[in-house]
Amino acid sequence: MNTYYTIDEKYLQAVDKLSYGRTPKALQLFNEIVSNDPLYAKAHYQLGKIYYYDLEDYQAAGYHFKTCMELEPGFPGNYYHYLNLAVFLNMQKLVKAIAEKALVVPGVDVADIYELVGLSAEKNKELEKALAAYNNAFDTVTNKTDKRKIEESIERINAKMQRIKAYQYTLVE
Repeated sequence: MNTYYTIDEKYLQAVDKLSYGRTPKALQLFNEIVSNDPLYAKAHYQLGKIYYYDLEDYQAAGYHFKTCMELEPGFPGNYYHYLNLAVFLNMQKLVKAIAEKALVVPGVDVADIYELVGLSAEKNKELEKALAAYNNAFDTVTNKTDKRKIEESIERINAKMQRIKAYQYTLVE
C-alpha cells in the first residue's frame, strides 16, 4: 500500500492511474481528495470528466465542473468540458453563462468555445447566431485540423440557410 504525504502527490497518482486506464482507482483517489479537501478544484475537474465521459452521470459531472469553476475561475481546462456538457444537455442559458466566463480566461482555446457556442445555436435552429459563432471560431483558430472542421461547420450552416431560403415564398399582388 502506498502512503501519500501530500494531497498534491495523491492528485498526481490519481491522474497517473487515469492515464493508464485505471478509471475506478482514479475515481476512488479523486473522491478521497475531495472528501479530505473539498476546495481542491482540479480534483473536481477530473471527477467531472470521469462522470461525464466515462460514467455518463451528467448531474454529477455538472456539479463537479461547476464547483471547479467556482473554486478556481482562472483554470482554463475546465471550461471546454463544462461547456461541452451544457451543449450536449441543450442548456442554452448555461451555455451562454459559461461561454461568457470562458472567453475572458487566459489560456482557454477561444476557437473551441466559439465552436461549441455555434453548435448550441445550430442545435436550436438559430442559424444566424451559429454562423456568427463559427466565423468567430474561424477567426481565432490556429490548428489546421480544427480549421477544416470549422470550415465544414460554416458550409453546413450556409447549406441549411440556403435550403430555408428556397422554401420562403413571398406574396406579390
